[in-house]
Amino acid sequence: MCGIVGAVAKRNVVSILMEGLRRLEYRGYDSCGIAVLKDGALHRARSVSRVIDLATQVEATAISSDMGIAHTRWATHGEPVVVNAHPIFSCDELTIVHNGIIENHESLREELSSQGYEFFSQTDTEVIAHLIHALLQSGVAEDLFKAVRLATKRLDGAYAIAVFRKQEPHLMVGARAGSPLIVGFGDGENFLASDALALAGTTDKFAYLEEGDVVALTRDSVTIINRKDISVERQVRRVHAYSGAIDLGQYRHYMQKEIIEQPHAIADTMEGVSGIVPELFGYEAEHIFKHINSILILACGTSYYAGLTAKHWLESLAKIPTSVEVASEYRYRQSVPNPRSLVVTISQSGETADTIVALQYAKALGQKHTLAICNVSTSAMVGQTTLHYLTRAGVEIGVASTKAFTTQLTALFLLTLTLAKLRNRLSTAEEDAYLKQLRHLPMALYSVLALEPQIIAWSDDFAKCEHALFLGRGLHYPIALEGALKLKEVSYIHAEAYPAGELKHGPLALVTDKMPVVTIAPNDALVEKLKSNIQEVRTRGGRLYVFADADSNIQHDDGVHVIRMPEHYGQLSPILHTVPLQLLAYHTACARGTDVDKPRNLAKSVTVE
Repeated sequence: MCGIVGAVAKRNVVSILMEGLRRLEYRGYDSCGIAVLKDGALHRARSVSRVIDLATQVEATAISSDMGIAHTRWATHGEPVVVNAHPIFSCDELTIVHNGIIENHESLREELSSQGYEFFSQTDTEVIAHLIHALLQSGVAEDLFKAVRLATKRLDGAYAIAVFRKQEPHLMVGARAGSPLIVGFGDGENFLASDALALAGTTDKFAYLEEGDVVALTRDSVTIINRKDISVERQVRRVHAYSGAIDLGQYRHYMQKEIIEQPHAIADTMEGVSGIVPELFGYEAEHIFKHINSILILACGTSYYAGLTAKHWLESLAKIPTSVEVASEYRYRQSVPNPRSLVVTISQSGETADTIVALQYAKALGQKHTLAICNVSTSAMVGQTTLHYLTRAGVEIGVASTKAFTTQLTALFLLTLTLAKLRNRLSTAEEDAYLKQLRHLPMALYSVLALEPQIIAWSDDFAKCEHALFLGRGLHYPIALEGALKLKEVSYIHAEAYPAGELKHGPLALVTDKMPVVTIAPNDALVEKLKSNIQEVRTRGGRLYVFADADSNIQHDDGVHVIRMPEHYGQLSPILHTVPLQLLAYHTACARGTDVDKPRNLAKSVTVE
């Protein structure tokens, strides 16, 4: 969600901070700002528009400094207005940026107000600023590093912060718990950031702070104290932060670019897979997989729909009972834990707060066998699971997930085959056939992408509508859910998805000639049932838009629009059918003139509960 960039150097860092904000725009935000220390005073610029507007302010005021912090904010506490934008000041002496949510901010606010602190914003962040300032003013903490360590012990919730004050020039302090924060290392300069991408081109040496870490940065030193107040060192890694990923090249939007990149992303996800072996998921995988008797999948949003698709695969091919839980709900209900269950978490970023908390809850219930399907090797989620599979989708900039979803499905299908093989449910011939299909999948996707001109023609019809229904059956119902979500996210059209057989149990009441009905129609065992559902819509005057396999014998007719998929792909058909739904959402959004890559109210990486 929110993005942090901080720098302490021997040169002007403003351009580094502003470039970092530009690279973090993909996370989603509704305000942004920068603060620097110059000539012994704090200087700040903030905007509730885009980073380019902030850049105009910075240029107009000629802000420059060798130390500063910058931030993109996605509003939680306090509406997106300038007074709530970060950086936040305390008494014009200390400035802070913060990602996350402080759950006990109200009690701390009352305490600090009673001490005479005045609050100018509605943010929980201002509470942290005043708390650190109060610890310094009272003498309880002799310096900023100590004050931040003491302050964080009083915070409940999630945070990543960067803070400095005018009394200690060239010292910046950062801390994290529940939200990511990394340290970047340079020559005579050091940095903080939420994401290595923010510092691509500035440094490629990073250390990933762990839960409870507090770090002090000067130009020439980095000191880290862990949650037990012990000085520690974190591994410094060279990370190539995909700086090229932020270049649009020939594309109009990142979402379009990332849809087109899916064949390559899936090929990368399959790289090194020469056979179905447990070691694909970690060296302990075979031992763990042989001892589990069920699977629990925890995920949110698009990743949740990937989990629902995997449930079909796991139960039909591996014959292993599978449940899929919305991560944000799982930890707040009484469930029946199974210590022999494999807990699978799915997340593009690996920093999704709801999913991480659900994972921790599942482990606290005694479910110790864990596996992450994730796109980021250095993420908190990968660090907290025993096993993992990296999807290698590359950086995904667009808020609406596309290539992350299809690579997650690819990884989950590999998991299915692995468990099926270990449970003697997969013959050698079947293994070879599925591997051949997986390797051919990128080429099959290129054929689907070639349908784009036909989908653009449909998008003109959809752009005039305010509601849409999506229908799928069996394995393709989760894909209908994902298609509806994509249309909602980027075009702001209200869309719902249903199992096609449920039409007559209520949703059919919504069908009119003003309600487009998107139908996923693979030529599988349910196709004849689906044809009956199509007739239910036609007889009510509904307008059907059908993605049909070439041999499903569904014909164009009055009120029935058909785009034929290149081939039926069996169990992997959901991956192919996902792509035209992404294209439909994208081109509908373009026709409506929405901000495709940065939909209103949404963030890319949801790092708060």
